Amino acid sequence: MLNRLQRALGLQTIPAVFFTSAAVAALFVALAIPFDAEVGQGFGAVTAWVARHLGWFYILSVSVLLAFLIFLAVSRYGTIRLGSDDACPDYSNLTWFTMLFAAGIGTILMFWGVAEPISHFAQPPFSGVEPESERAARDAMTVAMYHFGLHTWTIFALPGLAIGYFAYRHDLPMRISSLFYPLLGERIYGPLGAAVDVVAVLGTLFGVATSLGLGTLQLNSGLAYLFQVPKTGWVQVAIIACITGVAATSVALGLDKGIRRLSQANIVLSIVLIVFVAVVGPTVFIAEGMVQTLGDYLDALPWLAFWTQAFSESDWQRQWTLFYWAWTISWAPYVGIFIARISRGRTIREFVAGVLLAPTLFTLVWFGVFGLAAIDVAMSGKVELAAQVQDDPSVAIFAFLSVFPLAELASALSVIIIIIFFTTSSDSASLVIDLLTRRDDQPSLVRQRVFWALAQGGIAGTLLLAGGLEALQNVITALGLPFCVLLIFMALSLLRALHADYRGYSVGELVYGRAYPQVDAAPSSQQEKDDVP
Repeated sequence: MLNRLQRALGLQTIPAVFFTSAAVAALFVALAIPFDAEVGQGFGAVTAWVARHLGWFYILSVSVLLAFLIFLAVSRYGTIRLGSDDACPDYSNLTWFTMLFAAGIGTILMFWGVAEPISHFAQPPFSGVEPESERAARDAMTVAMYHFGLHTWTIFALPGLAIGYFAYRHDLPMRISSLFYPLLGERIYGPLGAAVDVVAVLGTLFGVATSLGLGTLQLNSGLAYLFQVPKTGWVQVAIIACITGVAATSVALGLDKGIRRLSQANIVLSIVLIVFVAVVGPTVFIAEGMVQTLGDYLDALPWLAFWTQAFSESDWQRQWTLFYWAWTISWAPYVGIFIARISRGRTIREFVAGVLLAPTLFTLVWFGVFGLAAIDVAMSGKVELAAQVQDDPSVAIFAFLSVFPLAELASALSVIIIIIFFTTSSDSASLVIDLLTRRDDQPSLVRQRVFWALAQGGIAGTLLLAGGLEALQNVITALGLPFCVLLIFMALSLLRALHADYRGYSVGELVYGRAYPQVDAAPSSQQEKDDVP
């Protein structure tokens, strides 16, 4: 029946994955619109249970996976390439970095670059610390780096490394189910593999929708500041509709013509904004604080990585760390595939070092400039920044910029950056979801990519109407759990395959004792650049 439906619609997909994912997304939107309060309460209850009983699992899993990646990079497996032994990278280091960063957490940093340090500065996460004190300022910067540094990029790097390895070295289809071939064998081509891919598609849909929701809240605040646009749910839905239309246009253009150019433009604009704040802000304080923040982060990382609030009744970790880890995990299939597509030819050591360290250093600079300058503004009393952020985090960057010269121009630049980050996240995710829901030998149809861009916008709008920021946090914390489990098995599968590779065996020989089965080959470099990410 699904095959007949596919032919009638003129699609090129894996029917079980495409239609199941689309049906679940459509069902969620259909139920959430008339029953928004009930949906919000239901996910709130699930999130509370997950945080109470399995919060430790999130914390432990991500920290163990970080150690696993470091082990791979420094071990004998570090010289294995994502491709043939003589393969060369498709993109320069600079282009590689701008693409993975813009499609990764650019939108998140724009939202939380000011809001998170100020939130922790006003309400310290650790007991016994006086709010708005020097200790509170140092802890705020350390925790912000913990949330957006090595741990976040571990969650992106693991699936990216595994996907690139299995696709380019063993010619497996570039889907999440392929990563489990050493454990499942050819069952990845059956219902079990389809189920894994459906989880990946839904995680990507809801994860990106959450980012679009946060970006919309921030855009609404920026437009309210610049043009007195009212801050209401329906205005936010209208913003999502407009940006989704831009994203759908970009996704139709493909990787080189759309996403790469937008990514490079946005990095340039972001650097302009960083330089502006660093120059007109407390320059010396930012430089000194950045160096101290790096030291505090490295010093606190060993114990912070395993901190679970076991001796506290506070709900802080559910609202912050668990939400971030679940959110990032839900993005893992999308960002992992995207990073894999642009990383062919790199060694495992180069891949791990680049994906972990380069974005973490940029994050240090971002929080060093915006976070430290915001703390300086809050301490000076020029504006009640802490109170405004506590009331509405989406206004943080605009309230912060209001104290500087050319405030309206800087705020307008911020709005443009948010829109482009918004667009690159959506169109990159649409290309990746399309890749997950079709075979490698099927063409990438524009109508399919546009459909997934519209689906992300629909889910984001629904979540905003169902409760705004709290609804976004609750849905992601609950839905991130299944893929967190998959990440653990992904690491085991990759380790088993690398061990076989190092000993000169194919993964197929490891599983079945015979030659590795020939399946859909990875597309050529030119096809890859012109077609999909």
